[in-house]
Amino acid sequence: MTNPHREANLLKLAQRSLEQEAELLRIEKEAIANFSGDLPDLEAALGMLRMGDHMGWRVLVLIHNKRTIRKYEDILGIKVREFFPEVGPSASRSVGFKVATVVGNFWKAVSGDIKIERRQEISSNSD
Repeated sequence: MTNPHREANLLKLAQRSLEQEAELLRIEKEAIANFSGDLPDLEAALGMLRMGDHMGWRVLVLIHNKRTIRKYEDILGIKVREFFPEVGPSASRSVGFKVATVVGNFWKAVSGDIKIERRQEISSNSD
């Protein structure tokens, strides 16, 4: 099934320079070469690496707990808050990010003090 908002979503994706793409590839290769452990952890860390520019670090810390973020940072050799933009061009598709923004206290949402249903879900469009 094709998302009816696919074309609009494509236009909103992060645009990376050749240098940025090369840096992602370098980090990816280093992570794979250095990794030992459970493959799902490596796979998830690489997924976070590819999604970070599109969503931004605020979405990442909202959908993952602190321990998971640290584990993925260790695997990738990066710090998400330094490496990714605060808010990426596709952040508005994150259900949890939209709710946290409306509620007005992002860090309480991150900590779990404010419960957000479907915090890890992505909507079909950014409206």
